[in-house]
Amino acid sequence: METIRIVWGTGEGPTEMASYDAALADAGVENYNLVSVSSMVPAGAEIDPVGTAPELGPAGNRLTVVEGRATVAPTSADDPTVSAGLGWVRSEDGPGLFYEAAGRASPDSISRRVVDGLEAGQELRSWAFGEPEYQIVSADADPDAYVTVVVLATYGQSEPLL
Repeated sequence: METIRIVWGTGEGPTEMASYDAALADAGVENYNLVSVSSMVPAGAEIDPVGTAPELGPAGNRLTVVEGRATVAPTSADDPTVSAGLGWVRSEDGPGLFYEAAGRASPDSISRRVVDGLEAGQELRSWAFGEPEYQIVSADADPDAYVTVVVLATYGQSEPLL
């Protein structure tokens, strides 16, 4: 089974999409067409928090991800922090869950939302689970630029679109 890599990044730019692209570049996945899936970890998959993705195939390929993402517009608001988080927990038999949360919030608030979401998902399943893990990324808003934060679980290698 392939490895699921946890990657994260922050970025800023003159537009929302430019800041998102910069955050994806910081995470090492800017050259892929991201295809989001819900939240299941396949049995047998290794999860590796790497920070920045290695080469996962040719530019333009499809890359399957679970994504926590938040973007804020230029602002001088009193609460300038934007955060995104991704948590995961495995069952003793192998399959597991991802849960993502993001928004204009402190890293502590986002980590609590991630843990609460994982706990809710575990209650829906009759599996015995291990301890949850998570990765949170945050950045301060900028009065002159859009700011984006991302945390992604990238499933294996990219695949051709065509």
